[in-house]
Amino acid sequence: MGAVPGIHQLRDVGGEGVQQGMLKMEDAMEISSEGSAGSSSHEMGDEDFAPRTTSEPHFPSQSELDDLIRDLGLTKSGAELLTSRMKEWNLLGEDCRTSVYRKRHEEFEIYYDFSDDMCYCKDATGLFTALGLEHDPAEWRLFIDSSTRSLKAVLLHNGNKNPSLPLAHSVQKKENYHNVKQLLEKINYAEFKWDVCGDFKMLAFLLGLQGGYTKYSCFLCLWDSRADDDHYNKVHWPPRVELQPGMLNVLRQPLVDSKKVLLPPLHIKLGLIKQFVKALDFGGETFQEICLMFPKLSEAKLKGGIFVGPQVNKMLKLEKLERAMTKVEREAWCSFRDVVCGFLGNHKDPNYKQIVAKLIENFRKLGCRMSLKIHFLHSHLDFYPENLGAVSEEHGERFHQDIATMERRYQGQWNTMMGGERG
Repeated sequence: MGAVPGIHQLRDVGGEGVQQGMLKMEDAMEISSEGSAGSSSHEMGDEDFAPRTTSEPHFPSQSELDDLIRDLGLTKSGAELLTSRMKEWNLLGEDCRTSVYRKRHEEFEIYYDFSDDMCYCKDATGLFTALGLEHDPAEWRLFIDSSTRSLKAVLLHNGNKNPSLPLAHSVQKKENYHNVKQLLEKINYAEFKWDVCGDFKMLAFLLGLQGGYTKYSCFLCLWDSRADDDHYNKVHWPPRVELQPGMLNVLRQPLVDSKKVLLPPLHIKLGLIKQFVKALDFGGETFQEICLMFPKLSEAKLKGGIFVGPQVNKMLKLEKLERAMTKVEREAWCSFRDVVCGFLGNHKDPNYKQIVAKLIENFRKLGCRMSLKIHFLHSHLDFYPENLGAVSEEHGERFHQDIATMERRYQGQWNTMMGGERG
């Protein structure tokens, strides 16, 4: 991600009220699913790893020191101690100051507030201006997620060229319709109307849908999740005219327009691997090879196809796994890999429709049950944005790690200081 002046200070923003909330924001965003985080590892440019061509000592500038302190996840006192020692040993540039870490939150604290057990950004426009960023809501998406410890929201830049901006965080609020509605109200979502992304459970809250295994779980059409005989044969289902509470598994008034929803490519991928593994012969060579790859995973997770991003990537790279497959399994597996590379990432293959159609057919031959995630590929391919990599929630999952660092830093003392906390 490109560096933006002042972005590190964003994590120090605050007074006591917001420090408590923003802190919630930093430690809490560890991926809801164990591995979403891993799939969103931060990729750095080649220049970051360029070997040094001189043996002359390098004296870090203030911005380089800020990046180091952020990467180490140091508290304010830890940052002051490190800076003081390095300055004592004449290892820093002349512009480096120890004192900047004592009040590193103050520049952005004014844009955050803390109430109702939630730290939130009360002035998104002012925050963008302070960071030197232009706020075009069409260029940003709102990522909302939760973990076992917190509920949080962050703005992600489409294309991920700018850093993520934390908007709300709470360790007291659980993931439910009422709390998500309150979060949207506090960050003034009605004013900005960003596109929204998150896992399917969060999308159900945002659209007022009934959770769990329901008959009409798709928000775009009246797909019957229990009509197994029709799933692979019927592509076009009656469209939903509107999301009307009390009808067709809609419980409450939608919080966002369904047209503002971005389908999550990461969770689509995890859903595909889940159905693939569940269709395997558990006594067969392929499944046994998967068990050997992940000896620490429980039998229930293995048989349920519960994997995370890094584990799926590991499976895709292992040629030994593919050699263990039967012909039908291999065809389904190769189709899955083609969809991951040619549709769910940054590059969309010109023949992506044929690639997806081949996946659907090979999954049918393997005996995979059609889930909601496969249904979106089967019946609503045109609803996906042009570049899924640019709006992937994997970038949002990275924020879970940053939030986890912040929560450890403040150890539950939430207030507005969290908003401006420097990484």
